[in-house]
Amino acid sequence: MAFRRPLLRCLLDLGRNPVPALKLTRRTPGYHSAPRLPPELLSLPLGEKLRETLRRVDGHSPAPPPLLPQMPLDRGRFSVEDARKLLRATRLEMLKGKLRSIRSSTISYDEFLRICDEAGDDHEKGAELARTLDKSGNVIVLRDVVILRPEQVAKFMETLVYRSLAMPNDPRRGELDRLEREKARIDQRARAQVWTELYCGLGLLVAQTAGFMRLTFWELSWDVMEPICFFTASVHFAVAYCFFLRTSTEPSFEGYFRRRFLTKQRKMMDAHKFDVVRYRELRRAFYLDTGRASGPALA
Repeated sequence: MAFRRPLLRCLLDLGRNPVPALKLTRRTPGYHSAPRLPPELLSLPLGEKLRETLRRVDGHSPAPPPLLPQMPLDRGRFSVEDARKLLRATRLEMLKGKLRSIRSSTISYDEFLRICDEAGDDHEKGAELARTLDKSGNVIVLRDVVILRPEQVAKFMETLVYRSLAMPNDPRRGELDRLEREKARIDQRARAQVWTELYCGLGLLVAQTAGFMRLTFWELSWDVMEPICFFTASVHFAVAYCFFLRTSTEPSFEGYFRRRFLTKQRKMMDAHKFDVVRYRELRRAFYLDTGRASGPALA
C-alpha cells in the first residue's frame, strides 16, 4: 500500500507534464559504411612501391636496368633503286607464272613479246623482261619460236646424245622400232574403243534425262518421280564409289578414261601376243626415262 501511493503520484505527474518524445536513431552496421583512414595512411606507399622504398632504406636497391640504345633509323637504306629492283622481280615472277599456265610448249615470238609487254606495262620494259628470261634460261628463243619448257628440250637432247654415243649401230634398234609401231597401233585402237564407251554413256544419260522429263510432265507427276530421281542418283553415287574401291582411282571422267584405256590396252596386248617384257628391256637399254616403261601398263 505504501508502494502504490508514490507510484500513482508519479503517474499523475507524468500525465500533467509529459516527457518529450525521444528521437531514436538506428545505428548502421559497420560493414555498410567504409572506415575512413587517416590522411597519413593514405600517403604511405603500397605494394611494389612499398617494397622499393624498403630496399632503398636498407641500402640494397639494385641499379635500374640500362635502357636499350635506340638504333637510328637509316632512312637512306631503302632507295629508289631497291624499289625498282623489287618491282622488276615481282613482274618477272608474275610473267613466269603466266607463261607456265600456257598449255602449249611453244609459242610464237610475237605472242611472247605481247605477253611480256602486258607484264611490263610498256614495250621497253616488256623487251627487258623478255631478254632477262632468255638469258636466265627460263625460255629458249629460236628465231620466231619461243620454247616455254626448256627442261623437255634438255631431256630430249640428253636422250639423243645417249643413244648416239652408247649404241650407234645396235641391231636391237630395229626390233624396238617394230615393237613401238605395234604398240602405237594397239594404243590407237584402245583409245578409240574407250571414246566409243564414253559417247555411249553420254547417249544413255541424255535418254535417261529425256525419259524422266516425259514421265514427269506428261505421264506421271513430280510427286511420283521425285523418289525415282532420288534413288537413281543414289545408284549413280554407289556405282562411282564402287569404282573407287575397285580401282583406287578418283571417280571422274579422266580417271574412268585412264582406267578403261589401260584395261583395253592390256587385253589387246594379250590378244596380239605383244611381248611387254622384251619391250621394257629394250626401252631401258635405249632410253633414259626407264620409269616410263617400268610400270604395270605402258600408257
